[in-house]
Amino acid sequence: MLIVVAKTGNIGSSTVLELLLDERADRNDIDVRVISSGAKMGKAEAEYVADETLSLKPDLILYTTPNASAPGPKLVIEKFAGKKAVVISDAPASKMKDTLEEKGFGYIFVKGDPMIGARREFLDPTEMAIFNADVLKVLAATGALRLIQIEVGKTIDAVKADKSYLPQITVDAVRAVEHSNFKDETAKEKAVEAYELSQKVGEENVRGCFMEKDSEQYIRTVASAHELLRKAANLADEAREIEKKNDSLYRTPHSPDGRILTKTKLMEKPK
Repeated sequence: MLIVVAKTGNIGSSTVLELLLDERADRNDIDVRVISSGAKMGKAEAEYVADETLSLKPDLILYTTPNASAPGPKLVIEKFAGKKAVVISDAPASKMKDTLEEKGFGYIFVKGDPMIGARREFLDPTEMAIFNADVLKVLAATGALRLIQIEVGKTIDAVKADKSYLPQITVDAVRAVEHSNFKDETAKEKAVEAYELSQKVGEENVRGCFMEKDSEQYIRTVASAHELLRKAANLADEAREIEKKNDSLYRTPHSPDGRILTKTKLMEKPK
């Protein structure tokens, strides 16, 4: 089974999306290819990604992009119409919910996957990398990435069985943390707060990038948002450390045939 991960632009979860499917590189039931336009997501980049993806004749397309309602991503979605495809995007993409449902797409909108503070006076490659590292820590530790793993897994199983299943999900804090499977109540509370702070980061960066016109104000806004994300990442890390200390950390590795196995105790075998 061939899966193509198509990317225009970048959100935090898109940096590891293909790796979530085969973390140990030993699955024998799928092949994965990645087509990306890098940071850009304009019309030319959209056409390139869509055409290259379709040329591979995939059994399943995972399309990830910031703001799926933007012109470039909308072009990609039009080209993917009629194909088995799941759109994975951030909070602003929720504007596309009805359209995607009408066109038969699956979707996973990750509300805690925030826009970056993309102001030239503030953002350089180092800041960009640290921001994405903090986003990944929040999404991983709170359960959001596991939700993607599970829902894409269900979709792959459906394709293999010639059945119809596509996720249509908006990932808020409660839904994400359900998939962390944390046992400790304090860990759960920290995880929920981390995810909700990450959502706030996205709101503040939208304001700093598109609404604030005074440079002194927008620099402060995006810098503050990045510091807030750092706090969220630390909370997410604290939540996971509680579970590790209690030897109750839930793990979901893939088997070579693609099944998702589970375990809790560190020294036990996944089943």
